[in-house]
Amino acid sequence: MSLKHILSLSFNVSKGLRPRLHQTALPQVRMMSSVFKEFEKAKERLNSLSEDPGNEAKLKIYALFKQSTVGKVATDRPGMMDFVGRAKWDAWNALGDMTQEEAQKAYIALIDELAGSITETSDAQAEPGKYKYIESTVTDGLRVIKFNRPAKKNAFLKESYDEVVAALKEAADDPATVVTVTTGAGDFYSSGNDLSNFTAIKGDIKEIAKESGVLLNRFVSAFIDFPKPLVAVVNGPAIGVSVTVMGLYDAVYASDRATFHTPFSNLGQSPEGCSSYTFPRIMGPGKAAEMLLFNKKLTAQEAERVGLVTEVLPADTFQQEVMARLQKHAQLPVKSLVYSKALTRDLETKILHEVNDRECDRLVERWTSDDCVNAIMKFFAAKSKM
Repeated sequence: MSLKHILSLSFNVSKGLRPRLHQTALPQVRMMSSVFKEFEKAKERLNSLSEDPGNEAKLKIYALFKQSTVGKVATDRPGMMDFVGRAKWDAWNALGDMTQEEAQKAYIALIDELAGSITETSDAQAEPGKYKYIESTVTDGLRVIKFNRPAKKNAFLKESYDEVVAALKEAADDPATVVTVTTGAGDFYSSGNDLSNFTAIKGDIKEIAKESGVLLNRFVSAFIDFPKPLVAVVNGPAIGVSVTVMGLYDAVYASDRATFHTPFSNLGQSPEGCSSYTFPRIMGPGKAAEMLLFNKKLTAQEAERVGLVTEVLPADTFQQEVMARLQKHAQLPVKSLVYSKALTRDLETKILHEVNDRECDRLVERWTSDDCVNAIMKFFAAKSKM
């Protein structure tokens, strides 16, 4: 992966912000200091990365590279509709008066960190399979769908949504699957939608918002229509859409280290996953409002008290205890489970699809609003300072 690709192609760089990698004249004061030599080596290491580090990291790379080679930002901020240009400008501007040598040191540290995390991720995904961002395995009737981007806190890319839909269909159609589980690789269950999806936008933002609405609708519909027992095994923090669809699960088991967070208002967005319907019915209107409107993060124990979580178990023995229990459930007669679930769920299926449609329509509007654009820009600007 080349530095030019990182700074140009993946961000659809706007005019006035494209770095001239081979033309930038570095100030004489830099000469060939030890820091500058390490900076040059870091650029080479970036060129050799085998995987895309993600747009959040690329924003930091861009900002630190510009600060290292040009200095403090001196251009005007791009216009409101230049979504990517504004994200890049904000990331660079957030570095403020950081000196070029300080920026070079930060750049070197960031590349070292990325090189290490990508190596770990590659090792975790070394086994071949039909999915890239999830794993799906079945043993003795128990199918486990694992969100598998641990270096990115199991955040969902666009491809991740499609893979989960495909894995749920596979589980539904497979006669050997009795109970299906979703869980996360590493310390996180899932951090929800990968916000770098917003910075990868190319083309008409309104059309892309409509396409994203269709994708989300299809994703949530896969949970609404899933006919077999579906269980969430929440091994760590859960955020956004990974939380909202839990109202469509049949059981949710959580580690005592898990948390549940739906920060929609912070991001200028609105609820999805049918949570605007299921959460008030599960936990009552007031508690649902705390989560969906006022961004309250629940501990595992709080989530159990309000009914979102079925049971909380100790983190040290969580996976072993839960999987042993679910393995027993997977020995039950599958038709009995399917028919019993249908009796408890089918009366609400039509309502849930209508709710899903309304939520997705509202989100399409939200994604193109000033509220959302400004909130996402603020998020990436804050990330670039870390």
